[in-house]
Amino acid sequence: MGWRDRGVQVKTPEQVAVMRRAGLVVGRTLEMVRELARPGLTTGELDAAAEAHIRQLGATPSFLGYHGFTGSLCVSVNDEVVHGIPGGRVLSEGDLVSIDCGAIVDGWHGDAAITIALGDVPEEVATLMRVTEEAMWRGIAAARPGGRVTDISHAVETHVRAAGRYGILEDYTGHGIGSEMHQAPDVPNYGKPGRGPRLVPGLALAVEPMVTLGSAEVDLLDDDWTVVTHDGSWAAHSEHTFTLTPDGGTWVLTALDGGKVVLESLGVTYGGD
Repeated sequence: MGWRDRGVQVKTPEQVAVMRRAGLVVGRTLEMVRELARPGLTTGELDAAAEAHIRQLGATPSFLGYHGFTGSLCVSVNDEVVHGIPGGRVLSEGDLVSIDCGAIVDGWHGDAAITIALGDVPEEVATLMRVTEEAMWRGIAAARPGGRVTDISHAVETHVRAAGRYGILEDYTGHGIGSEMHQAPDVPNYGKPGRGPRLVPGLALAVEPMVTLGSAEVDLLDDDWTVVTHDGSWAAHSEHTFTLTPDGGTWVLTALDGGKVVLESLGVTYGGD
């Protein structure tokens, strides 16, 4: 599915409200996992806790069973960029852990990811985490009614490139989201602005830069899911689902505060309740 594809799904305010409920489940689950994660736990234990939490909140995990995926989280460690399958791997002090979570409420999806460090990490790793998260927010902040999808892409890339010599994954992108977890359009993390489908109220997108300390070249492991850097460099991943509201504001559906604090700090009109 290319980013020039049409047929994007535009949601009604009522449908967006349900997506917000799904987004809050995702946001709360990620915060729970952030607090739980520590050296000595396995990635499978984190996953089991996340599944129980999602279900306790009245939602269904988006990832579990998706094309045969066996977890409710993607847990990717160090040189694993995305789509790590939770299991018996034991987390260690100093690990860099990307945690991606999705949830469904009444048929509507939320999707977000965070990257956390377990204990002390080198300064370059801490900076990588910060740059990746900032790039995600710059991408969301670049979205305006009447703009184009690659306005987001350009903002993400511009921030990462200005911060240093990082790799930006090109074959893995953000995406539309709604009644399915992955929909048109794709949202690349690089490119010229002013291209792709037009941004309109009710279009929901997941913006998710995947950034490495080295090359952007990646390999797919034999499990057909886990994406790792080709050169062994460590990677970070940050993601939120957002929409534009009819009043021209921006609402981050998977952020617990709707994105209000960060959006307003970037000069963006907050569009949430």
